[in-house]
Amino acid sequence: MQSLLWQYDPEGCGCAGMYMQKKQIVRCYLGMLPYVKPYAFRAILAVTLCIPIGALDAVIAISLKPYTDLIMVEKSAQNIWYIPLAILLFAVIQGVLIYFATYLNAWVGEKMTRDLKLELYNKLLTYDTAFFDKAHSGDVIYKYNTQVDMAGSQLLTKVKLLISRIFSSVSLIGVLIYNSWKLSVIALLVMSCAFIPMAKIRSKIQNTMKNVMDGSSDLVTEYNESYVGHKTISAYNLCEYQKSKFWNVINKVTKVRIKLSQKTAWLSPIMHVIIAVGIGISIAYGSYLIVSGQITSGNFVSFLTALIMLYNPVKNFGNNVKEFQLSLFAVEKVLDALQIEPTIKSKKNPMIMNGFKSDIQFKNVNFGYTEDKLIIKSFNLTINKGEVVAFVGNSGGGKSTIVNLLPRFYDVSSGSIAIDGIDIRDYSLESLRSNIAIVFQDNFLFNGTIRENIAIGKVTASEDELKAAVKMAYLEEFVMALKNGLDTQIGERGVLLSGGQKQRIAIARAFLKSAPILILDEATSALDNNSEAIVQKAIENLTKDKTVLVIAHRLSTIQNATKIAVIEAGKLAEYGTHDELIAIKNGKYKRLYEMQFGNNSISKN
Repeated sequence: MQSLLWQYDPEGCGCAGMYMQKKQIVRCYLGMLPYVKPYAFRAILAVTLCIPIGALDAVIAISLKPYTDLIMVEKSAQNIWYIPLAILLFAVIQGVLIYFATYLNAWVGEKMTRDLKLELYNKLLTYDTAFFDKAHSGDVIYKYNTQVDMAGSQLLTKVKLLISRIFSSVSLIGVLIYNSWKLSVIALLVMSCAFIPMAKIRSKIQNTMKNVMDGSSDLVTEYNESYVGHKTISAYNLCEYQKSKFWNVINKVTKVRIKLSQKTAWLSPIMHVIIAVGIGISIAYGSYLIVSGQITSGNFVSFLTALIMLYNPVKNFGNNVKEFQLSLFAVEKVLDALQIEPTIKSKKNPMIMNGFKSDIQFKNVNFGYTEDKLIIKSFNLTINKGEVVAFVGNSGGGKSTIVNLLPRFYDVSSGSIAIDGIDIRDYSLESLRSNIAIVFQDNFLFNGTIRENIAIGKVTASEDELKAAVKMAYLEEFVMALKNGLDTQIGERGVLLSGGQKQRIAIARAFLKSAPILILDEATSALDNNSEAIVQKAIENLTKDKTVLVIAHRLSTIQNATKIAVIEAGKLAEYGTHDELIAIKNGKYKRLYEMQFGNNSISKN
């Protein structure tokens, strides 16, 4: 009996335990228990209500015995008036219980989904840059949002239906045995045979389900790229190209979904045949039992009704196995995501970095985005407090990679980076990054107001501090010209602003943070001359009294650098002041300078 009940899936559509290993099902449900626990009372109540909901399925079947024997056989109407009234009463009770169970289930499911999404989002924020380098936007959106809906809100629905199906099965099997234990043995043996084809179904559809999930995330990626890259699509007349790409993706998804249906659709016809055999045998043997006087006609009608009610879910199993399997697959993926730990995190009992006192030291630093290819090789450099060090060199040489190691966007493969003589990995990640401000080439602005985007630098900033940051970033004139001033909406990713305005907002944000170490990652390279001139003035204000690491493509922007580090193929090729490097015959910096300004510029200097 226990194995038989286990075989019923929570959709009321057949066997789950035989096509999916018990331990995996147990993992799915046990893994979700911590998220049910805060709402345990309502969850337990919802599940408890499923017991009478399922058990009441047997009322109609058991009622048909006296009704058939008295009305249809004996033609007597005495004392049977209560039967239709009882059926109606129990149906009303069952309906009310279904309503409350469904509402409680939905309430708990939505709360669980909210908590799951919150925890996954919080975990997503802790992942290092390497994770986002590899992940597609569609994968993140699908796994951390859509799959959570499938896993969270549907989980209790599955439990509710499982419990109701189990107790429905128990009550109906009780009716079968009550009416004829001989017929019951035949009926249950046939139903057991119906589960045999399901034993191998999971292994056959496992890879197909994964392809369905992957294809769905690819579709989200296509939508996201079309939204974010709409200007590029329009500028390069890529509509037909994008249509072709989307067609390839959606066609692939369609084929995979059809393949999944192909692999599961055969179940229902087989179930129909097997169940028909069971019903046929039951009718044939039941007729014999009636004729021989071993059971009454009422027994047989009641038995047959209970049998059909018990068999029907099995017949429809093939139509629902995909949804059930996909939801369990989603639960597994969500549990896997919850177990992922960020590779870059604070060590236990870390030191707290309180300001910057002396120097930054890169000691024999090696780093590669993959294990087999180093980008930075044996890099050594000391930057003293108050210095402005510019990193120059050809594209792809490793300039951005070097500075990205300082705030631990990535961790060194070997060697170390120390601030004030302490390895940055010994500091807490939060305190390390609190002491570093960064202005990127393409700064991300959040959907909201100018005020909100600047205040990111210091969420507790006063109005006077905000105004000072605006002024130092040369934003004052621009903000004053706006109707809503700092409270002007800038659109998603700052789409309503020019490049120079975005950069100055980022600079104001860095002003407000007031960190002792500043990184400027080609902050003006994407601007026109007029915008660059304004932004350069803002940068000059920003860099006062700070230790600055500047990545520069335009050498004109590093005139005030204390030292210049020439990076070539991940190594420190030259290091010194502008005059020292220019004086090196056939030097690398000299060659870069000549390429941008010509020989005459050197002689003038």
